[in-house]
Amino acid sequence: MAWRIFLFVACQLAGAALGAWLAGERGAAAGAIAGALLWFAADLIRGLRVVRWLRSGALSVAPQMRGLWGEAADRARRVLRTREQEAHQARQRLQDFLAAIQASPNGVVLLDPQGRIEWSNQTAAHQLGIDPQRDLLQLIGNLVRDPAFAAYYAGRDFSQDIVIPGPGNTPGRPVMLSVHLHFYGDGRLMLLSRDITAVEQAEVMRRDFVANVSHEIRTPLTVLAGFIETLQTLPLEAADRARYLDLMAQQADRMQTLVSDLLTLSRLEGSPLPGAMEWTSAAALTAQCEEEARALSDLLNRDQQLRFGPAPPVEITGAPHELLSAMSNLVSNAVRYTPPDGSIEAQWRELPDGRLEFAVRDTGPGIAPEHLPRLTERFYRVDRSRSRETGGTGLGLAIVKHVVQRHGGELRIDSLPGVGSTFAIQLPASRLRPVMPLADTARPPATESAAAQ
Repeated sequence: MAWRIFLFVACQLAGAALGAWLAGERGAAAGAIAGALLWFAADLIRGLRVVRWLRSGALSVAPQMRGLWGEAADRARRVLRTREQEAHQARQRLQDFLAAIQASPNGVVLLDPQGRIEWSNQTAAHQLGIDPQRDLLQLIGNLVRDPAFAAYYAGRDFSQDIVIPGPGNTPGRPVMLSVHLHFYGDGRLMLLSRDITAVEQAEVMRRDFVANVSHEIRTPLTVLAGFIETLQTLPLEAADRARYLDLMAQQADRMQTLVSDLLTLSRLEGSPLPGAMEWTSAAALTAQCEEEARALSDLLNRDQQLRFGPAPPVEITGAPHELLSAMSNLVSNAVRYTPPDGSIEAQWRELPDGRLEFAVRDTGPGIAPEHLPRLTERFYRVDRSRSRETGGTGLGLAIVKHVVQRHGGELRIDSLPGVGSTFAIQLPASRLRPVMPLADTARPPATESAAAQ
């Protein structure tokens, strides 16, 4: 400020001196006024440069000058630089926030107070069937036309979410979405969507599982209770009593088998995957499986042709009891569902890619194609009445599927009604190795033995 006053006074004195030299006293006054006007003009020009720069907003063309206007320009430059950095950081945070929402597994749609789409992430676009660019400023009610959502949006009570079918929903392949609206800002809405198809299917499976277990246990319990009441209240002859006790034992065995299968499934689902430390020969598994199959066939009085092919000279790593359970389930199912004059064949086969397959073929009634995808579901039966006649629990193939998956393999099912079925377990090459021959124990010759004695 002192420098500006000094310059102003200096300009007046210089003008007065020049005027006095040219025109005396009157010239001195005029020169002082002219010097002041010249100073004001120069100062105005400097101020206009600063104003022009402020209007442009470009930090790179800031005027370089001294004095009050130079300080003002410098301070303005620092303020603008700080605000530009803050704006850049704010934009970066916004981009990071939008990128995080974009990567969210849940759908997010931002709506204005009138319900028009302002922004949506790709997850919401996929789940709701909208286009993030094309559908901007479109009413959400025109794009999500489910009646339940329309009533939910019109009711303006968003304390709970609703469940609606998603695009592509079909009875064979359901797609269910959870949709929840939230108020934010000045009357705006945020729509959150979540794919709950797996959750809904798990809930349906849980309800079916509880209902099936209850039904399967209630039936033999009812039979047992009836027989017990009969034995307690009626004077029966020895033959009748023995027959009733035999039927009671059958029902008790049925419940015991059901509980055993349920425990097996629970153990398979809750235990760690089998390691690669324990090896079992395919021949040993085949021999034990064949023994159990023939015993079951004799127990059911089935005059069936059971043929077991030779086992390959390989060993399998994993859980032997699980592998035997899977193989036995396939063979026992074939025995139960194949008529007395039918045949059952169990064969090993080495696949071209190094995998090993154990296949069980039967000449039973076969299975219609629409039932094949659901055979490994718990308690799923093609014919419930026949399953009860044969004593099946409906859990055998579910156990097989879990065992095979735990060992990194696959379960293959081929069947034609009236022709028969083939169930095959395919194990990966990483779980196989050739049978290790036992080292021969060296024995000394007879003469050496005698000499040693």
